[in-house]
Amino acid sequence: MLQQFFIFCSGADTDILKTCSNGERNKYAGIGATVFFTAVMAFIASGYALYTVFDNIYTAVFFGLLWGLLIFNLDRYIVSTIKKRDNLKSELFQAAPRIILALIIAVVISKPLEMKIFEKEINQVLLEEKNEMTLANQEQIALQYNPKIENLNQEIASLKNEIATKEAETNALYDTYISEAEGTAGTGLLGKGPVYKEKREKHDAYLKELSQLKETNQQKIISLENEIASLGTDYKAAVDSSQPTIDGFDGLMARINALEKLPWLPSFFIFLLFLAIETTPIIVKLLAQKGEYDYKFEEQESVVATWVSQKVAQRKLLFATDGELNQKVYEDIKTEEELYRYKKEKAEELLKLQADSFHKVQVKGL
Repeated sequence: MLQQFFIFCSGADTDILKTCSNGERNKYAGIGATVFFTAVMAFIASGYALYTVFDNIYTAVFFGLLWGLLIFNLDRYIVSTIKKRDNLKSELFQAAPRIILALIIAVVISKPLEMKIFEKEINQVLLEEKNEMTLANQEQIALQYNPKIENLNQEIASLKNEIATKEAETNALYDTYISEAEGTAGTGLLGKGPVYKEKREKHDAYLKELSQLKETNQQKIISLENEIASLGTDYKAAVDSSQPTIDGFDGLMARINALEKLPWLPSFFIFLLFLAIETTPIIVKLLAQKGEYDYKFEEQESVVATWVSQKVAQRKLLFATDGELNQKVYEDIKTEEELYRYKKEKAEELLKLQADSFHKVQVKGL
């Protein structure tokens, strides 16, 4: 039962193989098994690849099954159309396009399986890329907010500098009127005289202005700091909203690109493995000597070709003979007087009818 199934997979003529030896049937069963398991690998590979795209196991299994059946049909067709000839060049010529097709199929099958085999390494590459993208995204978004924040910080620094300058002037006036009271500067007179009072009043005025300035500037600073905090919140929200896009950078193309960044040698050997699997049935057919099945298949083709050639030749001969007979018959009829008189009468009747019809049409037109 299993042998019959694999023979079916090989695309061989089961009726002919039934008349062949057991070894010949085993050979084609082996070819069919290769075709079948290649289709299974294609199903697994495409299912995994489609799962990374749709992220749904049922969709991936359904389309993976369709892809596996397509590869099975292509491989079965490729193997079944390779026919043994007595000329090696002719065999290579007919096998060349099929080998190219097998090469393409091997690439398509091997790539998703490579991604699954090297999944951990690919995840590491993707993680590094996501981290780089996150940093780049943060820097890019920061360019929209940093200039505003820097301007606000400069305004805050300017307001603080204004307070510090006023405070320094007030402290200087304080030192001046204290020194005047102690007699260590100014008039040099000890005690609180008129000059002391004048300097004290000036200091008090500056102190009042300083207090007012601190209150006003502090309100402005608080407002600016709130604006900076609001910009920081907006920046964080922009980063958070764009992060899911970066986290979702895990599609089929991203994984293929990540795979390309890994060392090429392991992937190349996996590709060679699938190329060998895919081309094995073709190469086996090319290298193997003509077997019992090939001779019987060629004989069957020869019988059909001969039968068709005979039918075509018979039809051509029948057509030619029928033409010659018809020509002879009509030549004999041409000499018969009775037929001549009959056709003459019918022609006269036809001409009369045409004349009568023409006359009626003319009268009706008048």
